[in-house]
Amino acid sequence: MANMEARKNRFVIPLDFMWIKLRADHATPFDPGVSNVQLDINEVMLTPKAGYRVLDNEKIKIDALAGFRYWHIGPSLTFQPSGILGNISQSANWVDALGAAKIEMPLSEKVVVTIVGDAGGGGANSDYQVVGVLGYKLKKVTLQTGWRYLDVNYRGGPPKLFIYDAHLSGLIAGVTFNLK
Repeated sequence: MANMEARKNRFVIPLDFMWIKLRADHATPFDPGVSNVQLDINEVMLTPKAGYRVLDNEKIKIDALAGFRYWHIGPSLTFQPSGILGNISQSANWVDALGAAKIEMPLSEKVVVTIVGDAGGGGANSDYQVVGVLGYKLKKVTLQTGWRYLDVNYRGGPPKLFIYDAHLSGLIAGVTFNLK
C-alpha cells in the first residue's frame, strides 16, 4: 500500500495504490478425485484524485477532492490432480467515480489528526472508504498510525457473472516526508 500527495498552493493531487496477493492451499478431507485445492487472489486498486483546499487556517484544513478508483480482481482455483475440474479463473476490472474530502486538525505543534473519506460508484454499486490517522511531526518527517475501512460492492453482468462484495479494514502505519 502506498499513498502520495503533491500540493501547490491550494491545489492538491493525492494518489493511493494498493496491491494484495493472497494464497490458500489445502488438501481435501477425502479424495473425490481431487486431493488438493489452491485459491489465488490478486487485487490491484489505484485511486488518483485532484482537489482544492477550501479552508486553510491554523485550526483546521479541509480539501475537497474528486477522482476515480480503478479495481482489478483476479481469483483462480486450481485442483490437483487437475482431472475433470481443471483450473477455474476469472477476473474483473472496473472504475468508480469518487467524491472525497480530507480534514486535518492540529492538536498541538507536533500532533495532527487527519480524516479522509470518499464515496462513489459507477462500475460498482457502491465504493467508499474512511481513514483516520494520528500523526506526530518531527523535523521533515511525520510518523503516522491509524485505521482504514474500505468497502466495495461490485456485481459484474453478462456475459460473466462476477461478484465482489467485500470490506478491507485494518491498522495502518506510515511515514510522511515533506519535500519542501
